[in-house]
Amino acid sequence: MTRHYEKEVNCDKELTLSLISGKWKMFIIWTLNEKGTVRFNEMRRLIPAITQRMLVNQLRELEADGVIQRKVYPVVPPKVEYSLTEIGHSLMPILKLMYDWGKNYRATMDQHSPTSLTSISQ
Repeated sequence: MTRHYEKEVNCDKELTLSLISGKWKMFIIWTLNEKGTVRFNEMRRLIPAITQRMLVNQLRELEADGVIQRKVYPVVPPKVEYSLTEIGHSLMPILKLMYDWGKNYRATMDQHSPTSLTSISQ
């Protein structure tokens, strides 16, 4: 199950962004990096704000893109585990840089409260 990007994206930057775009994909990737192998219901507990339907959709897209792997065990009740692939692990330095950038941006914006921005512009 592979998504076909040649018709959807025009450049490598768009392709990269399409792999991690979506409200929950970065959370899912980050969680799998921290926890290793995670079962579906555990993922729901770790990301409580995500709906079941959205989690299923995001996991399917990440699997189709080769970012995560899904392992199904032939047992009853069903047991399914998710983990990062080598490609998924290779995204972590990028996500960490984005996290650090966001942290620095927040600190910068906190220093420039609306009152200090007003005084700077005068």
